[in-house]
Amino acid sequence: IAKKRHKILNASGFLLLLSVHVTQAVCTILTRTYSCALFAVIRAKVVGKKPLKDGPFGTMRYTVKQMKMYKGFNKMQHVQHIYTDASESLCGVKFEINKYQYLITGRVYDGKVYTGLCNFNERWERLSLAQKKGINHRYQLGCNCRIKPCHYLPCFVTSKNECLWTDMLSHFGYPGYQSRHYACIQQKEGYCSWYRGMISRDKTIVNTTDP
Repeated sequence: IAKKRHKILNASGFLLLLSVHVTQAVCTILTRTYSCALFAVIRAKVVGKKPLKDGPFGTMRYTVKQMKMYKGFNKMQHVQHIYTDASESLCGVKFEINKYQYLITGRVYDGKVYTGLCNFNERWERLSLAQKKGINHRYQLGCNCRIKPCHYLPCFVTSKNECLWTDMLSHFGYPGYQSRHYACIQQKEGYCSWYRGMISRDKTIVNTTDP
């Protein structure tokens, strides 16, 4: 039975919120924060695909035209292919060919980028302006932060590095107003909080506002 699972992705400092419908028996991933150093984050257009007969269920290899790389320079300089499980029921991602630009995140392993439903992959035009700006400037400041989902009231943060995510209370998860317009980042004092504003030249936070 497909159930809705709320996911948190910290992709090289990119704290992105998402929820996906997954097959419970196959792709049950608990809410978690991923290591900042392990991810590639790119904007690319998918221009081709090829099924590969590797593993018991196969892999889909997508050929991409990379527009920009945001994270992953320490792993590879350019991404030409994205690998995912061939079946969506096994958490494989389906991209449209020669139609859209995507923001794609994935794990780099043995020189290849692997992605799945538990990663954040979205059509570029569907991202909010705040999310696009966050990719370039804000999200990397939240690499040490952790987002704590609030499914029902009351709910509280339990450590200084947590941001309380309340989109589920009114928007049933992603994409909610909080995830689309705020970033969870770490302040100079070490506390993490939701932020919507500008960042000065020395990367010091000049304005913070909780949603």
